[in-house]
Amino acid sequence: MMLARRLLRLRPHLGAPPLPPSTPTRLLPSPTYISDMRRSAFIDRLLRSVRSEISFLNNSTPPPPPPPPASFAVEDRPGEQWARLRRAFPAADGEEEEVRVDATLVDGALPPTRSGADTGGPPRLHITVKVEVSKAARPGVALNFECSAWPDEMEVQKVFPVRRGGPAPVQQYVGRQFSELDEEMQSAVRDCLEQRGINDDLAAFLHAYMENKEHAELIRWMKNVEYHIKK
Repeated sequence: MMLARRLLRLRPHLGAPPLPPSTPTRLLPSPTYISDMRRSAFIDRLLRSVRSEISFLNNSTPPPPPPPPASFAVEDRPGEQWARLRRAFPAADGEEEEVRVDATLVDGALPPTRSGADTGGPPRLHITVKVEVSKAARPGVALNFECSAWPDEMEVQKVFPVRRGGPAPVQQYVGRQFSELDEEMQSAVRDCLEQRGINDDLAAFLHAYMENKEHAELIRWMKNVEYHIKK
């Protein structure tokens, strides 16, 4: 009994050992927070770069192209790498022909001289052109011409007929290269195309038109990139 009373008297003095003095807790940013900061800085930098490029492009628009020659009507293809031109042509037999021209953006270049020797001048830019001539009275067949449009010249590569409205051959025979044909036939084909407006003037127009289209498509692409970055 006496031992119990002594323990009761000593209880206020007994207890757990004193805790060491506390130090202030130092909070460190979480890896997720750091990652979000880096991502935000990257997006801001990318947006600034894209907007700067858009501003530069808006202030450096090339001169507008001239009207299309030979009464061609232009069908632009926004967001695509080509454009289409159409015109009607009264053929000698009284049947009206449709002349359709599909042209790409600039898709190649050569040194400024035909021999391949680089003289230090600007390269000769190349546009692929596909011409289709058809008649309403014969909707199942058309005559195709594969051409190269240089800044000052329309050059024929191939001539071949095609079927329309049905299954096309997997690998159609398209004849020889145009340069391998008889000279008289080459001259007749050039005359045929010249009458229908497929000539050097059209080549020059396509280069001016495609320069503007390339510029417009680049701005459109930049704005699409900006839109998706902001989302």
